Amino acid sequence: MWSILLSGLATALSLLVVDLVVPGVTINTLTAAAIAAASVGVVNAFLKPTLQTLTMPINAVSFGAFSLVLNGLCLWLASLVVPGFYITGIIGFLVGPLVLSAVNTFINNYFDKKAPAFLRDGTGSELSTERSSQL
Repeated sequence: MWSILLSGLATALSLLVVDLVVPGVTINTLTAAAIAAASVGVVNAFLKPTLQTLTMPINAVSFGAFSLVLNGLCLWLASLVVPGFYITGIIGFLVGPLVLSAVNTFINNYFDKKAPAFLRDGTGSELSTERSSQL
């Protein structure tokens, strides 16, 4: 449960960074960023695998370069359902997902190292193993 919330927070923060860095990506409010993070997660979980399967021949012919277009399409689809989150122009479409991925990876790695154990995996297994080793 906590790991899902941390992942959503990381995505929302990453989207705010993308808004600052990439021209063509606009997020109006913090609420829009939070809803956009959920929307990106839903699109990546449900639509992206199907789109990847359908476009596999194009991706093979382009040596994987079509993945950039597919990532841009998924981010754009997520922006369609969130008021206050807009993707415009080719730079926002192609560079936005690249920056989002890089920043999201950095923030998630930071959370993995700095968050307490119960926030990372939600099981508390590290605490129980520490207590059993002390007995």
